[in-house]
Amino acid sequence: VLARGVSSPALQHCFGQQFCYCCKCCVTTRLKMFGCIVAGRLVQTDPQQMSESQFVFTLADAESINHIVIFLTGSIRFPEGLCGAVYFGYPNPDGLAWQYLGYIANDKPSAIFKVAKAKPGEESSTSVFGQFMAGQQKMAQIGISVEPLAQVTQQTPTTNITPSTVSAFQEFTTKMLESFHNYASSFALTQAQMLPEPNKSFVPLNVLQQWFENFQRRLAQNPNFWK
Repeated sequence: VLARGVSSPALQHCFGQQFCYCCKCCVTTRLKMFGCIVAGRLVQTDPQQMSESQFVFTLADAESINHIVIFLTGSIRFPEGLCGAVYFGYPNPDGLAWQYLGYIANDKPSAIFKVAKAKPGEESSTSVFGQFMAGQQKMAQIGISVEPLAQVTQQTPTTNITPSTVSAFQEFTTKMLESFHNYASSFALTQAQMLPEPNKSFVPLNVLQQWFENFQRRLAQNPNFWK
């Protein structure tokens, strides 16, 4: 599933319009083509080049990885008809379990992915991005493979790793509503506990509860209903 990188002649022909493969400065420029951000961490722009068409970012503390951003830095564009297929390698006892996330391209220079631990049967244990080294059990990897755009767009991301778009918005909204509901409910009083305060207005807790349930229902039916 990972062995679809573009052949050397194709890359040499396309990238050769701007960069060569024998010059050290051109190799450095290609390495700075991609960037990676794990949520809550500093940006990485120093992937390891495994072949002329494959690049790898090594990510520490795999268990804490939740959202990942992959982007083009703008130093060089993809040749016409090519893109970067993005794969996530999660450590397991046998090595890395690889999953296809999605892709980036000239007209889609960045992508955000919500990742989860690889599930049995949903990954490929084949690693064309290099051998998994002993002592790296807590290290995950992001692999970027330069492949034909028409071929990559036919692939389907693994079910438990999805682009973080509307679903992430729903998750955030739900958490925000729950936080507000719990905070407001913590001030709830019975009528027997209430003291006369003419300058204050009070809202029955059941009104808040009804609004909370209605909003959740409408959000589940249509995440864009509020627009």
